[in-house]
Amino acid sequence: MTRFRHAARQALTVARRDFTATVLTPTFLLFLLSPLLMIGFGVIGSLSATTAATGGDAKRRIVVIADSREAQVVQAVDRRLRTIFSDPSVRPELRIDMPAGDRSAQARKLLASDGIDVAAVLYGPFDRPHILRAPSATVEAGYLEQLAEQVVRAERTGTAPLSRADVQVVQRGQLTTSGRSQAAYFAAFGIFFLTLMLSGQVVGAMAEERSNKVIEVLAAAVPLESVFFGKLIGAFGSALLFVCFWGTLVANVPRFLPEGMAAEVGEIGTAVGPVFALLFVAYFTMAYMLQSAVFLGMGALAGTQREIQMLSLPITVFQFGMLGLASYAAGHPDAWLATFAEMFPFSSPLAMAARAANAPEIWPHLLALAWQALWVGITVTIAARLFRRGVLKSGGPRRRKAAAAA
Repeated sequence: MTRFRHAARQALTVARRDFTATVLTPTFLLFLLSPLLMIGFGVIGSLSATTAATGGDAKRRIVVIADSREAQVVQAVDRRLRTIFSDPSVRPELRIDMPAGDRSAQARKLLASDGIDVAAVLYGPFDRPHILRAPSATVEAGYLEQLAEQVVRAERTGTAPLSRADVQVVQRGQLTTSGRSQAAYFAAFGIFFLTLMLSGQVVGAMAEERSNKVIEVLAAAVPLESVFFGKLIGAFGSALLFVCFWGTLVANVPRFLPEGMAAEVGEIGTAVGPVFALLFVAYFTMAYMLQSAVFLGMGALAGTQREIQMLSLPITVFQFGMLGLASYAAGHPDAWLATFAEMFPFSSPLAMAARAANAPEIWPHLLALAWQALWVGITVTIAARLFRRGVLKSGGPRRRKAAAAA
């Protein structure tokens, strides 16, 4: 027990050194605010894509050829239908043209015109209308069909609504399956994103200390396993500070959302309830420790920064594979592949976070956390031994004793 306590004290000393060296610098403030740049670039890209996608749609028109008497009924029916069809692609702006000679020729001329982008044209009697459409305007033609149907009904019964519904908003008593599935996917993706963004700093710090021989000084004074655990704990401390800062901001976002959007967000929930926040932090811890230990082990295989970058690519691809497993488990919690994802050490944190959103049982999470902690210890031990033999060019304690006896 004394040996374990001594090793733990040494690891915490290394962790405090790394945490202070990372957090108490101006660079960490830039790192803490770096998601603002990501959000800014994302908003700019989204606006650009939306402008490019909707720029042409804003100029599209659907045309109805009707006389002045029918035009009033068509406009009234169109206003009513536009409250039902919420997808903008099915309701381009309506234009009503007065008949000018042959209506069929007039409709074809509108479709062939390069001065206006006409998706579909309706002409003729509304009980048996003729619709000409562009090859890509299937939905617009369907809208004109319903428009003609409702115009005929309005001409027979009037434009006033025949019924008035009493609509009441009822809060659901329990979470829906879709809400839990969305929360499960967001949990898996959140852990993946945070781990992918934060775990890379460990290998950068290790590469720097390896180049200036600091790691050799530490390894001479402290067992390498304690150095590795200390570095993991120190890097995790700065990562946890990052997560707490942004987690607090994200948790308060629903307060500033519009009422309708806030109601949609409110339908997303987890099966375990408030315990989910603790489980999310615990699984993020395990995922971060596992991934960072793998990155530390890269130091034993890479001699230069270029080699570290080359080795980071397969590890990143492996991480995306683990996200794919966890995403499938989030959508299919009863499948055998979901069980495999929950048991495989490197996908287990993501898959079990998804399980916390889908299932209310708590005891599987205790087993999963113990299983993942075991693999954290195994991964760190293997990484330390690889580093000792690959970088420090020395064997383990038993091999050194055997060499000294010889």
